[in-house]
Amino acid sequence: MEATIEKLMNETRAELIEHILPFWMSLKDEQYGGYYGRVDYQLNVDRIAPKGGIAAARLLWTFSSVYRSLYDEKYLLHAQHAYHFLVDRFIDQEYGGLFWMVDHKGEAIDNDKHIYTQAFAVYALSEYYLATSDPMALEHAIKLFELIEEVGYNPVKNAYKEQFTRKWEEIPNDKIGDEFMAPITTNTHLHILEAYTTLYRAYPDERVKERLTNLIKIFYEKIYDRTAKCFHVFFDQNWKAIGNIKSYGHDIETSWLIDEALEAISLEDERYHQLVVDVAYNIADIAILPDGTIANEERDGKLDKTKVWWGQTEAMIGFTNAFQRTNDQRFLGLVEGIWDYVQNHLIDQRPNGEWYWSIEADGQPTARDIVEPWKCPYHNVRFCLEVMRRLGND
Repeated sequence: MEATIEKLMNETRAELIEHILPFWMSLKDEQYGGYYGRVDYQLNVDRIAPKGGIAAARLLWTFSSVYRSLYDEKYLLHAQHAYHFLVDRFIDQEYGGLFWMVDHKGEAIDNDKHIYTQAFAVYALSEYYLATSDPMALEHAIKLFELIEEVGYNPVKNAYKEQFTRKWEEIPNDKIGDEFMAPITTNTHLHILEAYTTLYRAYPDERVKERLTNLIKIFYEKIYDRTAKCFHVFFDQNWKAIGNIKSYGHDIETSWLIDEALEAISLEDERYHQLVVDVAYNIADIAILPDGTIANEERDGKLDKTKVWWGQTEAMIGFTNAFQRTNDQRFLGLVEGIWDYVQNHLIDQRPNGEWYWSIEADGQPTARDIVEPWKCPYHNVRFCLEVMRRLGND
């Protein structure tokens, strides 16, 4: 076991420092701010591509969290660069909140407001505050938290809303609601959960703790299927599940993020702790493919065997968390198996490459952009940092 842990530690650290981070640092836009918004499958950098709010927040989180872990000045400089672009170009000074998309110069081209985007900004700004102690970053994070609670929360349904116009008029959720345009999604609730967890660590306020506690309760009472030991994905306005979908990557991601929230607020509740372990065992039992990877999802009984980059990383974090929870070496073996596959197939070995979006069931990389508004370093950087933190000696 010690040899496996040492191997994982050494290889993930090398991947982070020598491969992933240099790729993203090379995309720094010195002229207009932020980072270039698109690198196509052939690794051509599009310097005039739009820049997404979610990606901008995730880049800020990335460099902030890396600096907090490695304390190398160059990562702090990138975090500061990402921070100023997010605050100066994405935050709407008139109506509040972050725009969905800006052009390469930083001018809004899609001024819709999505709670998902606001949540990632809270997450990133809180992490940046933890890295720098910059009071303005925390102030921005708290303002967005208050905005989410004031406009984005429905106390009657005990649910968070999804999509709005620039002036915060609610509109159909066509950004992340799938074909259902679901008015309630697990995904948005999940990333509010992770955002509030980090905000609470930066700002241990009782109001934040109360809202985080309520989110954990929402997951257990409304989103979690206790029989199937998985989480529903989409809901109508009355919390009725829409579609017969199991998202394996989101299940295991939710497992460990709930555990993080429980730890942050020191909440001891056996029901929630059991959920964390049960979901991890369920995914280990039903979602692992013969090559050791995690399948993407199941829809209407049909298994999608695509190996998506973010799903593999979240599975490795979730199984590492489950190993820590249970000391069951099966979970460590699953991490080792996924990581071996990722190294041999998902990591793009081409010069100036990063990670492919996914590997198809036939073993070929998916011909999708390497960088775009949804493809950024948040998942794979977080995987590296979590393995280093959880399996290291410090």
